[in-house]
Amino acid sequence: KITKLEMMAYYVIVFLALISYAGSVEEQSVSFKNCMKSSAGAATSIETIVLTSSSSQYQQTLQAFEQNPRWVNSSSASTSPTMPLVILTPLTASHIQAAILCTKKLGMQIRVRSGGHDYEGLSFLSYSKAPFVMLDLNKLRSIDINLADETAWVQAGATLGELYYKISKASALHGFPAGICPSIGLGGHISGGGFGTMLRKFGTAADNVVDATIIDANGKILDRKSMGEDLFWAIRGGGGNNFGVVLSWKIKLVRVPPVVTAFNVQRTVAEGATKLILKWQTIADKLPKDLFIRVVAQNTGANSATVQVLFNSFFLGGIDRLMPIMKQSFPELGLQAKDCTEMTWIQSALFFDGYSKDDAPEALLDRVTTFKSSFKAKSDYVRKPIPEAGLEGIWKLLLKEDVQAMLIMEPYGGRMSEIPESEIAFPHRKGNLYNIQYLVKWDVNTAEASSRHVRWMKSLYSYMTPYVSNSPRATYVNYRDLDIGTNKRHNTSFAEASVWGIKYFKANFIRLSQIKKKVDPHNFFRNEQSIPLFS
Repeated sequence: KITKLEMMAYYVIVFLALISYAGSVEEQSVSFKNCMKSSAGAATSIETIVLTSSSSQYQQTLQAFEQNPRWVNSSSASTSPTMPLVILTPLTASHIQAAILCTKKLGMQIRVRSGGHDYEGLSFLSYSKAPFVMLDLNKLRSIDINLADETAWVQAGATLGELYYKISKASALHGFPAGICPSIGLGGHISGGGFGTMLRKFGTAADNVVDATIIDANGKILDRKSMGEDLFWAIRGGGGNNFGVVLSWKIKLVRVPPVVTAFNVQRTVAEGATKLILKWQTIADKLPKDLFIRVVAQNTGANSATVQVLFNSFFLGGIDRLMPIMKQSFPELGLQAKDCTEMTWIQSALFFDGYSKDDAPEALLDRVTTFKSSFKAKSDYVRKPIPEAGLEGIWKLLLKEDVQAMLIMEPYGGRMSEIPESEIAFPHRKGNLYNIQYLVKWDVNTAEASSRHVRWMKSLYSYMTPYVSNSPRATYVNYRDLDIGTNKRHNTSFAEASVWGIKYFKANFIRLSQIKKKVDPHNFFRNEQSIPLFS
């Protein structure tokens, strides 16, 4: 039995420990700021770009581009992640160089946030409890278009929407094959591969990178020539914050026609949507490269009576070319010309983000996600059609969930089947019919609600096991999922990390680990799912 005196002694020890920790945190913050002042060569601006937890701008900056607020009400202090000790909002590359040298000197880590869309929040939080500095790159977002050679240099803090907007102002006949959500940052998006409505025509965003600049663990700025082809290979699809801090990408613009076409056709399961998906699975990856038809299957929230299925399509051309293709390849959908809308490429970017095509393109410049809520996601690759019974089981699970839950199925094939798995670090190529993103969202962000919805997601993922790829069960690194495995706090062996690494990168994981050992031998850039040193 614990006496009152023993209990009082316990609380005194805890109180003193908290005071000691707070003092340690404050000391480290001050030490980092002082180091930056002496290293960055721009002391007058350091006060405005180094934000400690006591700064009035700290919380606002942390939450401004925190796209998934799931961690706000974590269940316990022992499992909850830690937030950055310091937030640095660099204005120049020299600020990042100084930050790398200072964090190494002080025994701290670095996390990098370009848009804040890391699905598990690893760009702005840590489960390892190690003190870290978050680099918020949102002020490094310049975009320079060069139509003469059809390229652009884009800084890592720019968003997809900013890039699309800038391209459209320079040319009506150019675009770039990247994601659908305009608030995604280009730094992380391209680092993981990055794909959207034009992937069947042009491949991933990373497939269309021709140069880059990166700051390595020694604080050196490298371009493609000076970094070498191994590192240039690794940063295109090998995941963010593994090998250094990407400053900018040189991307290859692609040519788009003056008119593109989009359509949305919705059916419920009661209206025969299951049969339509069965047919879609057999043709979606074999259609002409210009045609992209994805499927979004979802419940309608609480008390859903049926599952709604949306056939959401983008076509590089006009209705007159699209209709014959659809009548020949997918007549079961019953598509009619009146279901289709012609528009420009930049209008399609608005359309796929939920805007009207006639809305001002400046809407794409909003860096905050349009519909922001807590969520949990997972992903899979499908290599053979899911049978009718399998689909019906999915519908039953969707109807059991009392908040918005969905599957987004995006077809591969086309250009994606032509590029070898080892061309860049992104490996998901020939043989994949489509990618599935599973997503559940909720607005009441309590610890109990979060736990309940995450459990539901895990049950759906478990149910899907027989219907998706295996050996490995492949998944997409930009749909990050810590459930598939994490690193230890300090150094994790290649064999240990392979539990999750092979799923993201397949056979490319070996080469990624070898390159990591070569360019970051002390494992400075690390997180819960960072590439390990090869051993």
